[in-house]
Amino acid sequence: MRIRNAALVGAMCVGLTATLAGCGGEKKDPDAGTNGVGKLPATKIEAKARSAANGADAVHLSGTLVTKGQSYKLDMRLKGDGGTGQVSTKDGTFELLRVGKDLYLKAGADFWSRQEGSKTDQAAASKLEDRYVKVPVGDPSYKQLGGFTDKRVLLDGLLAMHGELATGDRGELGGVRTIRILAAEGSGGSLDVSLEGTPYPLRLQRAGGAGVIQLTEWNKDFALAAPDKDDVVDYGRQLPSRA
Repeated sequence: MRIRNAALVGAMCVGLTATLAGCGGEKKDPDAGTNGVGKLPATKIEAKARSAANGADAVHLSGTLVTKGQSYKLDMRLKGDGGTGQVSTKDGTFELLRVGKDLYLKAGADFWSRQEGSKTDQAAASKLEDRYVKVPVGDPSYKQLGGFTDKRVLLDGLLAMHGELATGDRGELGGVRTIRILAAEGSGGSLDVSLEGTPYPLRLQRAGGAGVIQLTEWNKDFALAAPDKDDVVDYGRQLPSRA
């Protein structure tokens, strides 16, 4: 009987070793099947995430960004030679398109008539409605708006973390396993990095409640072309400020 009982216990242990530490089994390795960055110090995880982001050809960036007291809701697709997407502020929603150095802005009539410092009357605003307005390179708005379409500039700014880095909890985003790194115990921001495949940054929470950004569709290409000339209108003067 003792022999039969021993055999039964042994069989049970064999079947449960994958989930139980008892019966002489080993603990499951949390890094099994991952890219291994979870074993690294936080500073190296952050460095690898930045390197992966800079090396990617394209990304879909969405979420909320707060800067200089202004809140922006972003939904942008970016790559090396430009970007396209939508930005929303307290004044309304507008579309941005940049192909090379050529930057275009498209918005409704209400948006144009509400801009700070704008002298655009309703009739003129109606002519601009849902048309692409080419932003002159020398216009003060060019740098501000163009920054939303510049992958390198935008990511360099967003991925900056403030304070000593430490590893946080493991989690999951969109079915992808992640590890979180924290700056200044979280008060300096946090970054969720993929534990599968290339260690891309997937979610960023900025310091001081300055927004949460999702980073998806890494390396997924998208069409980027200048609008038809018939869809482009000349504003005729300096664009009104959005600061």
